[in-house]
Amino acid sequence: MRALLFCLAGLMTAAPDFTLAQTKPPTKAAPGASEIRYFTAIDGLMDGQADVVLKETRQGKTVTAAVLDVCYPAEKGSDRKDRFVATLAVNGQTLTGTTQSLGDKQPVTVRLVRKPTGDSFEFRGQISVGTAVTEVTSTDNSDLSEKEFQENQTTDDGITESPKDFTEVSPESIGVRVKLDAALDFLKSLKGQDLEVSLSSLSVSCDAMRAGQQTININIDPERSAALIAKAKSSPGVVAAGWTSGLVEMDRTIRFAAADWRDGDKLNREKLAATISGVLARTLAAKNSASAWDANTGKLKITLKRPSQIFPALGLTETVEVIAMVSPDKPGATDRLMLWIGSPAISTADETSGPKLNLAEESSLDEEGELKDDNGSVDALAREFKGQRWDGDKNAWK
Repeated sequence: MRALLFCLAGLMTAAPDFTLAQTKPPTKAAPGASEIRYFTAIDGLMDGQADVVLKETRQGKTVTAAVLDVCYPAEKGSDRKDRFVATLAVNGQTLTGTTQSLGDKQPVTVRLVRKPTGDSFEFRGQISVGTAVTEVTSTDNSDLSEKEFQENQTTDDGITESPKDFTEVSPESIGVRVKLDAALDFLKSLKGQDLEVSLSSLSVSCDAMRAGQQTININIDPERSAALIAKAKSSPGVVAAGWTSGLVEMDRTIRFAAADWRDGDKLNREKLAATISGVLARTLAAKNSASAWDANTGKLKITLKRPSQIFPALGLTETVEVIAMVSPDKPGATDRLMLWIGSPAISTADETSGPKLNLAEESSLDEEGELKDDNGSVDALAREFKGQRWDGDKNAWK
């Protein structure tokens, strides 16, 4: 299986002998000048899971220097990555080198024979990491110019440090880009705080290893997001911090005047919860059961109940859960708030007295009970709050 093509961001920061930063390259190398070319796949390494780049310096068709960068699962089936960068000696068509993996400090030996085959190249040989030896047989490889390679390296973690408002980024979603050697201390500093760290962002990708930087994604109450960003920016090793995309979908969001919904500079959460719950009870033909604000993320969870119409004589109960979030409409001082309301999710159970009828939901967990028609709940909330809806065609508030 061919190794996956990777998207490398900031490759030059990871190893001094593998610097890729270049000024604008000429479209064509001058006669006798050195040229940089890249291969971004070699078959079969680490069960096809290796992320590979071979950088060659050429004088005409002759290779004068080569560096092999391989990122791979540290253990079979593991999300944890290890990586080695080997400077290879060039002897005719033979490329050889030894090094040590950057994470687990495993000894690495590389011996490859490179052979042009028409317009492509083949590689054969062995690469050993620790006691594991990979036989390399990779044919039909195309190389890339410096310009082509760099064009494939653009990645964006979506961090916006100073958004004009929360129409492109989400008020509860924070991204912090931190140097790898400072990531552990930064994460430890978040312990005990009222926030949530995305588990997937803890996994150090090959892109992050090569860039030397990792982006940690955090969900936090929108009222505390600006303070967290300011604090993160002052933390050692943090390169950037700001808002990113998250929970908010603009077609389910309204904007309204803040004056009646604040006590001083704080949200009147009791009044907001009661009002939102009341509107949803009417539109969804249900009775309020409970509402609670999440201390970590600032989300409001509303629970309502209503009789199920699937088999009325059984007296089954539908539980309708709706997640909402209220935030300022932009960072800094503002006289307006935004309300985002999620799609209702429904589950059905036998809540009658006595023996219960056990029910099984056929849909998957992610799709379970999602109510596609919410009976005009967003429009009803806009009327209740005297708010504006978002016009997706004009990218503006109506």
